[in-house]
Amino acid sequence: LENLIRTELPSHAQINYDGESREFRRSGGALYETFVLALVIVFLVLAAQFESFKHPLVIMTTVPLAVAGALLGTWITGGSINVFSQIGSIMLIGLAAKNGILIVEFANQLRDRGVEFVEAVIRASAIRLRPVLMTSLCAAFGAVPLLMAFGAGAENRKAIGAVVFYGVMFSMLLTLYVVPVVYALVARNTRSPEYVSRLIDRLRGSTAGEASADA
Repeated sequence: LENLIRTELPSHAQINYDGESREFRRSGGALYETFVLALVIVFLVLAAQFESFKHPLVIMTTVPLAVAGALLGTWITGGSINVFSQIGSIMLIGLAAKNGILIVEFANQLRDRGVEFVEAVIRASAIRLRPVLMTSLCAAFGAVPLLMAFGAGAENRKAIGAVVFYGVMFSMLLTLYVVPVVYALVARNTRSPEYVSRLIDRLRGSTAGEASADA
């Protein structure tokens, strides 16, 4: 509509929105705030889970990748940024973050076992390749029916489908490269939340072994 107004009406023409159109524009702005709030909530949950701010920061780098893929998908399908594509973008936060969680968590476990840092990052990326591919492909192809929708309301469903499908696929391809690099740059001096408990268990085991040997 706004494109038609710019091309068809004179420059001094003024427009105003009322009724459902005005509410539609207001809800679009509110969804941007919801997106930011969702980012903050996910970050805080991850920070509590990992007991660190660096690990969630590494994981959240997957979100810009997913959003870039969503914008690319919207452009490829000829869609627009609307309420439904914004809803799909909010869904992408969790769908993209799970890939980073798989890699970061496993890298932490390997480091706790005594694996050298760089080797742990490489092995975590290689070993977690299949789970990342499986979960991402399931999420992406689950959105295909929305992407191929037809009939009443098809455009709305296609908007969500395009954002989810292209966002997840784009994030999947780049996560395997970006997350290990960011992890190596940011999280070198960190440990997993279970590191202390595992160290205590290891010391208890060695102490028990020495006691039995002395007996």
